[in-house]
Amino acid sequence: MEATWLNQIKRLQALSATGLAYSRDQYDQERFEQINLITAQMLAQLSSTPLERIIELSPDSKSYPTPKVDVRAAVIRDDQILLVQERDNELWTMPGGFAEVGLSAAENVAKEVLEEACIAVTAEALYSVRHKAKGPFKPDIRDFYKLYFLCDRIDDAAPQPGAETLAVKFFSIDALPALCTDRVVLEDIERAFEFRTGAHQQTWFD
Repeated sequence: MEATWLNQIKRLQALSATGLAYSRDQYDQERFEQINLITAQMLAQLSSTPLERIIELSPDSKSYPTPKVDVRAAVIRDDQILLVQERDNELWTMPGGFAEVGLSAAENVAKEVLEEACIAVTAEALYSVRHKAKGPFKPDIRDFYKLYFLCDRIDDAAPQPGAETLAVKFFSIDALPALCTDRVVLEDIERAFEFRTGAHQQTWFD
């Protein structure tokens, strides 16, 4: 779980962005701009990240800031789960990524599996919804909702890596590779198996 100070800075940053989006008073706009810059400087110092990068990732000051959405797919076959190896860090994760505008969450997760593992799936159930800041993930200056779908295959194609992945493979839960814990943790995989077997029948959520 994220530290309280990080959560508070992110909330303050979102409030300043909201003020910039809706305030029409010139002096209030200047104050919100200053608050926005101060929070960016705080995040830059605390995370040892260049200020320019923090500003690039900060909420858009022209609109009401909301959490980003990350979708992940659990594709299980013969008591094994499909994982993909990320090209950027060589660690493993469930297929997924940022949800794109114009597609439903279920359509997004199917698209991610096709792009990263080259197989067609359909989302059958939403088994977990997580607020990334409250989970066992590394701290992030952005705010996320993570949606985990249990998916079924709808083709017989052999899984193979896509443009963003190095490898694709099915793993048993007791022989998992090194996970990219920015994206997925062991608990997310365990929950997929529990939901699949019926040991847990309700969607987990924060």
